[in-house]
Amino acid sequence: MIQPLAGTLVVAVEQAVAAPYCSGRLAAAGARVIKVERPDGDFARRYDDYVLGDSSYFVWLNRGKESICLDLKKPDDVEVLRSIARTADILIQNLIPGAMERLGLALCDLREENEKLITVSISGYGAEGNLSHLKAYDLLVQAESGLSSLTANAAGPARVGVSICDIAAGMTAYQAVLEALLQRSITGKGMHIDVSLFHATADWMNVPLLQYVYGGKNPEGTGLAHPTIAPYGAFSCSDGRQVLISIQNEREWKVFSERVLERPDIAVEIRFASNTSRVENRAELDAIIKNIFGRFDRDEAIRRLEAAQVAYGRISTMDDLADHPQNRYVDAVTSTGQSICMLSPGASFNGLTNVKKDVPALGADTDSILAEFGSAPPEMERKSARIGNNQ
Repeated sequence: MIQPLAGTLVVAVEQAVAAPYCSGRLAAAGARVIKVERPDGDFARRYDDYVLGDSSYFVWLNRGKESICLDLKKPDDVEVLRSIARTADILIQNLIPGAMERLGLALCDLREENEKLITVSISGYGAEGNLSHLKAYDLLVQAESGLSSLTANAAGPARVGVSICDIAAGMTAYQAVLEALLQRSITGKGMHIDVSLFHATADWMNVPLLQYVYGGKNPEGTGLAHPTIAPYGAFSCSDGRQVLISIQNEREWKVFSERVLERPDIAVEIRFASNTSRVENRAELDAIIKNIFGRFDRDEAIRRLEAAQVAYGRISTMDDLADHPQNRYVDAVTSTGQSICMLSPGASFNGLTNVKKDVPALGADTDSILAEFGSAPPEMERKSARIGNNQ
């Protein structure tokens, strides 16, 4: 196992998905992550109870962390958090903008007390701008960013089936933290990182926006068809199952026409001779492909596609995914101590996957963390005593 962040202390005042995604990846890389939860816990613990009583979201994002319950409305608990921050390497928070300042925990002040500290704020719309005050959840940002218009189908704008904006923000925060750690190795000083769901998702929307601003093309929802490449979409076979094909260049189009469709004539037909013309005449082209694919079942379609080395994908159900031959798995342990199996993170290192197994029960580590950080360090106690004597 590779643990490049071993010895790194992270304190995460977090809930839901985006911030826990970031801190979860840091934990997998070897960091010690102290998760600060309100007395009733991260509300993602109650998103569902499908994983042997645990929330699927919580199990996915919080393995390998320690959990401490703090009521940040109480001054003593605020001081516990401040004490952890004094020795931490990274502080992550996704409270509403301004909440940390109202608690007396302004991030700039925490960095003054601990110059190596890297602070990370994750919010809906960022720290500045007219919408910075708005509450924002994943689906709201899918709509606000224009993403849901791209995933539209006949029924109208549609949601991406996972929390894609939360994940985008968590991934962006994680990579920014790694960059800040590299910078700190040079300067010895931390910095502040601001990430928002909107800005992380908007970055991913650059291609359709550039097409719109400079190309005059207003992208429309096309379901499983690609908006600017053809043929690139899903086609039904004689057994009712579907296969999604992707043609990326003219060589592939020629091979596909000749060896899969057995229609070499359409490869050079003026309506389909270039990608631009194929997109313009997509309806006619799709009708030809649909008619041919309808003559054989999906297994035969896949046999032809593989023989021609044409890219394809099955349109899988969750049942298909559960049995997918390419799956990699890791073990995990729920907050009640029950073992489960889940899909592994996407990266492996020398063939191994970094993973921590245990999902913390709410407040499981409160006592031990309080024993470690519950009182001010001696030098702070002496400073407080001097201030008191001088008053």
